[in-house]
Amino acid sequence: MSLAATGGSDMTNTTVGKYALGICDRSGLTYKLRDLRPQIVDGKDSGLRVSPSMLDQDQPQNFLGEFPINDPQALPFTRTDTNVGEQRKIAWNWNPVGDNNGLSALYGFSSQTSTQATGQVGTVTVSIT
Repeated sequence: MSLAATGGSDMTNTTVGKYALGICDRSGLTYKLRDLRPQIVDGKDSGLRVSPSMLDQDQPQNFLGEFPINDPQALPFTRTDTNVGEQRKIAWNWNPVGDNNGLSALYGFSSQTSTQATGQVGTVTVSIT
């Protein structure tokens, strides 16, 4: 066979043609050489040739910061809130037991100005008969 048929020079002999076979570096299975793809890691060829079913796509989040992005966070023409104190009085479904809620009359809760926890220390006597 001549060197032109193998596609190489006298120093390198490489196979050309549609019947060339290669081995997937990840699974070890035989595939057509043209079907094997380079495995790219961090935007660089790792040297591995893998089958399409074993190919891991390079993660796009690894390339954050490579391109300048103008993403201003401040909003133009903003104004400060004028009645912040009044806005913060809204309970937003926060209605704990004993906090001057409307259920205290229905269920006998004590009315307090804020939620307070009270407790007592005592003794427990257990008799087994």
